[in-house]
Amino acid sequence: MAASDRVVLGPLVGSIDQGTSSTRFLVFNAKTAELLSHHQVEIKQKFPKEGWVEQDPKEILQSVYECVEKTCEKLNQLSIDITNIKAVGVSNQRETTVVWDKTTGEPLYNAIVWLDLRTQPTVERLLKIIPGQNKSFFKTKTGLPLSTYFSAVKLRWLLDNVEEIKQAVRDGRAMFGTIDSWLIWSLTGGKNGGVHCTDVTNASRTMLFNIHSLKWDSELCHFFDVPMEILPKVRSSSEIYGLMKSGALTGVPISGCLGDQSAALVGQMCFKDGQAKNTYGTGCFLLCNTGQKPVLSEHGLLTTVAYKLGRDKPVCYALEGSVAIAGAVVRWLRDNLGIVKSSSEVEKLAAEVGTSYGCYFVPAFSGLYAPYWEPSARGIICGLTQFTNKNHIAFAALEAVCFQTREILDAMNKDCGIPLSELQVDGGMTNNKILMQLQADILCIQVVKPSMPETTALGAAMAAGAAEGVGVWSLNPGDLTAVTWERFEPQINPEESEYRYGRWKKAVMKSMGWEISEPQANGN
Repeated sequence: MAASDRVVLGPLVGSIDQGTSSTRFLVFNAKTAELLSHHQVEIKQKFPKEGWVEQDPKEILQSVYECVEKTCEKLNQLSIDITNIKAVGVSNQRETTVVWDKTTGEPLYNAIVWLDLRTQPTVERLLKIIPGQNKSFFKTKTGLPLSTYFSAVKLRWLLDNVEEIKQAVRDGRAMFGTIDSWLIWSLTGGKNGGVHCTDVTNASRTMLFNIHSLKWDSELCHFFDVPMEILPKVRSSSEIYGLMKSGALTGVPISGCLGDQSAALVGQMCFKDGQAKNTYGTGCFLLCNTGQKPVLSEHGLLTTVAYKLGRDKPVCYALEGSVAIAGAVVRWLRDNLGIVKSSSEVEKLAAEVGTSYGCYFVPAFSGLYAPYWEPSARGIICGLTQFTNKNHIAFAALEAVCFQTREILDAMNKDCGIPLSELQVDGGMTNNKILMQLQADILCIQVVKPSMPETTALGAAMAAGAAEGVGVWSLNPGDLTAVTWERFEPQINPEESEYRYGRWKKAVMKSMGWEISEPQANGN
């Protein structure tokens, strides 16, 4: 590429996309939204006990440094000048909880991942002191039910069970944050002046944040017995938080921050009231923009902050349906059962049979999330016969992702009153064409996939590039790049779709009530 061509590219924006299963760094052209280069590193998940899910915060941070350096090397090989990278955005797995020592910069315990279930006894203990044991008691302030999913109960568990954290809190050395906070603090200097902040979207997933006042709530902090001095400062999703302090991008501002699902909503350009997207990652997350007013769900959905794209810009809200296990079921087939060697093989197995042959798979490995919020559920595969083989189970696993999406779409249609006529999709699993066709068949509506599926990273890049003081990315509707789509139309009749969905619901009922917190004597 000649030097004159480099200039044509204009300003670039980098995006750190730190997900549950991997970390990526991607670089986009701010004028065309074209993805120029990226690098990805898989993250280890640790399962020290049944129901426990942890990650090493230092491994996560190291993976970010590695992805940034490797992507910059790739850009240099393409003769693209990395000094054109004018800003970096951060998108992250939400709710995952880290506590670290601000004097040493070291984590005081592994990160407790959003999927983790160890806090079920904590939830039950807290429920006993809530009037009427109502798990929706804090919904008016937080938009969330009391659940193992959100950060406050994970933080409560750490404060109760980890001596190093108790001592660090007493000494005034402890800092709490979700993954975005841990990364931004570390990347902007860490123990040498790192910026301890989060954005409104991530804060809204802690259960300590008032989604109306957009502030940490002293009553909630008192209820969970969380010292407010360990919390990060809450900022908008698009402003300069600080500068990168090491590596190839030293001096570049970090100026965008969105929880991954909010980032995908922005990346899919769902800026209008009523626009929705579904992201297929480790879990499955359907978000519908409800504009500047928070809508409280009557059907098991969460009310969450969608974005606030600037200090002086209005906050927008979303209704969200969260499914814990989507891509994770494919990883489970690969790593736990060993019936496939790679995730892409699942599509091949499913395609060979084209049916589950009456087999239904409810992957409630972490209980059931929306719309049930049933922590006692566990995974089941039912409807097995001697004819069933691994192909049918692979097909049933893909179908499970689609049925779970149907359940949250039904809930959303009831809450919004206006049924969606099509579903915008993104995330790693959307490369699976069998899955996308199944999804259209089971929803009985069109499924539309953007030709550039990296919408989560794109959303964080847009927020970073549009920030005041950076200003290289315009979010005016007329300036946004036209997106090309791939469309999947329903190909089965609605009666068959309803029949299969009815059987799925029967299977879900059978998955409930498996787990009880207190082990009983004699195995009864």
